[in-house]
Amino acid sequence: MRVNALDHVNIITDDMARTTGFYADLLDLEVRDGPPPFKPEDVQWLFDSAGRAIIHVNRVGAFQTFPREAKPGPATGAVHHVAFDCSGHAEVCARLERRGLSYSLNDVDSIGLRQIFVIDPNGVLLELNFREAK
Repeated sequence: MRVNALDHVNIITDDMARTTGFYADLLDLEVRDGPPPFKPEDVQWLFDSAGRAIIHVNRVGAFQTFPREAKPGPATGAVHHVAFDCSGHAEVCARLERRGLSYSLNDVDSIGLRQIFVIDPNGVLLELNFREAK
């Protein structure tokens, strides 16, 4: 057995439009309805350019296959952050600026890594990692 890659992140929200809009705009993802039997008002999935559903967004109170309380808010429980391998550092910074969002930058020069940290509308801390020339 081995782990091949991060499959997806699931976020519980009380504002579907704001949450899916945040991720679609910031990370250039495509919003689609979740698969049946999920209802579109309860579940939206966000797809990357390769057609992978990397973020699942569920409305508070929607059916959960594995029921567990998770509320939007200032903390993400034991999960400190979610990290994505990205490209287009300057473009993402510009999107954050256009949205008026607070974010922080960090460079780890020893491994050629640039990072952006930003909090989504539900209090989830995102680490966006860029391994590309400055």
